[in-house]
Amino acid sequence: MDKLYDIAIIGAGPAGLTAAIYAKRAGLDVVMFENSAPGGKLVKTFEIDNWPGNPHVSGVDLALQMFGHTEELQVQTEFTGVREILDGHLKKIVTEDGRIFKTRAIIIATGTIENQMNIPGEEQNIGRGVSFCAVCDGAFYKGKEVVVIGGGNSALEESLYLTQFAKKVTIVIRRDVFRGDASVQQTVFDHPKIEIIRKHIPVEVLSADKKVIGIRLQSVDTKELTDLPCDGIFPYIGATPSTGFVKDLNICQEDGYIRVNDKMETCIKGIYAAGDVIVKPLRQIVTATSDGAVAAQMAFHYIKES
Repeated sequence: MDKLYDIAIIGAGPAGLTAAIYAKRAGLDVVMFENSAPGGKLVKTFEIDNWPGNPHVSGVDLALQMFGHTEELQVQTEFTGVREILDGHLKKIVTEDGRIFKTRAIIIATGTIENQMNIPGEEQNIGRGVSFCAVCDGAFYKGKEVVVIGGGNSALEESLYLTQFAKKVTIVIRRDVFRGDASVQQTVFDHPKIEIIRKHIPVEVLSADKKVIGIRLQSVDTKELTDLPCDGIFPYIGATPSTGFVKDLNICQEDGYIRVNDKMETCIKGIYAAGDVIVKPLRQIVTATSDGAVAAQMAFHYIKES
């Protein structure tokens, strides 16, 4: 394409959407790329309790509000993934559908991808009882029994969401304590539909007739194996940064997260990063939106001075 954009934003989660809003309001010509639904992990979250000023907001509703804001500002959104970034005084973005976009600056806000359990039976049963999105698939388990793997906030919150459909939710954790917020933990402990299995790890997904029928667990202490019957399995065991398309730019640390300074600048001039994809101590919606705002403002100054 011959058009030159001021700034390209890769990813339309909270960080990318906020960056788009700030960049557009600063008078920049903006293009935003998203290979899935706008909102990132917001659209996979049933309820959000810590968004300032709007407690108990639906993740989908908040995502739609944020994306609607960019539409009102007439931000151009391209629904395609990005294959590669070519560095230079003017940057080039190569999309997965083969197009090339030229831009003065880039903000990478691609977030993370949920980790798999990497155990036998998992891969072939994704969509047949193994799911990474309770909001997407929870309704399929009405009156059934499901297992949630993980002890962080996501695991606990999605377990609570699943109780409105499933007749029983079993949470399996590797340790004997949870990592999630104390308030969420207490709600989980008090819920009559939730059972907790501590100090166990999943070792195999059990299936028959092309659907999940259970999960095999191993005791961390004794190594004893136990088969737990269930209809669905929801792993919430962390995530990996979505940075494969920038692996040759040398802007990531060894685990794939992008290194930035307090101005959201990478080591390449004109390339910024924001949100869950960067090295940071807290990955939350509110910190992602902050990152996006900072990145857009710093990119604005870079564009005007270059």
